[in-house]
Amino acid sequence: MIEALGGIVPVFKPQSAFFEAYGSAGIAVLERTLADIKAAGAISLLDVKRGDIGSTMDAYAAAYLSDGSPLAADAVTLNPYLGFGSLDSAIELADRCGRGVYVLALTSNPEGGQVQHARAADGRMVGQIVIDEVASRNASRRKPGAILGPVGVVVGATIGATQTDFSALGGSILAPGIGVQGGTAADLAEVFAEAARFVLPSTSREVMSAGPAAADLQAAATRMLGEMEAVIGLR
Repeated sequence: MIEALGGIVPVFKPQSAFFEAYGSAGIAVLERTLADIKAAGAISLLDVKRGDIGSTMDAYAAAYLSDGSPLAADAVTLNPYLGFGSLDSAIELADRCGRGVYVLALTSNPEGGQVQHARAADGRMVGQIVIDEVASRNASRRKPGAILGPVGVVVGATIGATQTDFSALGGSILAPGIGVQGGTAADLAEVFAEAARFVLPSTSREVMSAGPAAADLQAAATRMLGEMEAVIGLR
């Protein structure tokens, strides 16, 4: 995948679980995959969805975000549902090492709404609270002259219009769910509106299923990139 698409795709998002399933041999392949992504000049976004407290969260952060770790990626996904403050040490380390994190807010799976669409006492959706917490971290960490801070959110392209407010986010938005999960590039405009220019759309199986021939993978990736860029406004 990296050899075929390294010159086309700006970001690769390996899912850690599929490597972990093979034990130490799988982790060794993940280490090599991250190194190959870097060598290709692309960005690695490791989908690990880690979220814990105290020293355990510190250890996860060290594994995936610290300089010198063989599993370090340019960015990782994190789960805030043990309380957003439990992620602060990971955010601090990512920022210090020039990396980033994407925090789950409104995910593309249908079960997510049970928690993420619930309303707090102040009337905000839980997902909106996560977005607002991310905005506060970015406001204090954004470098002078930078448009975006080191903390992004994960918001599925399949969730539809939710009146979610991204105006203060100050970070990138990872939007999975395009392709096999039912989302389309056109959904990006409905879900994100003016925030679409900050969206990093993600498609996996839609491209991978076109393989294994490199030319077929490249054709699928080029088609999907064109559709997404047209909506986001890069063309």
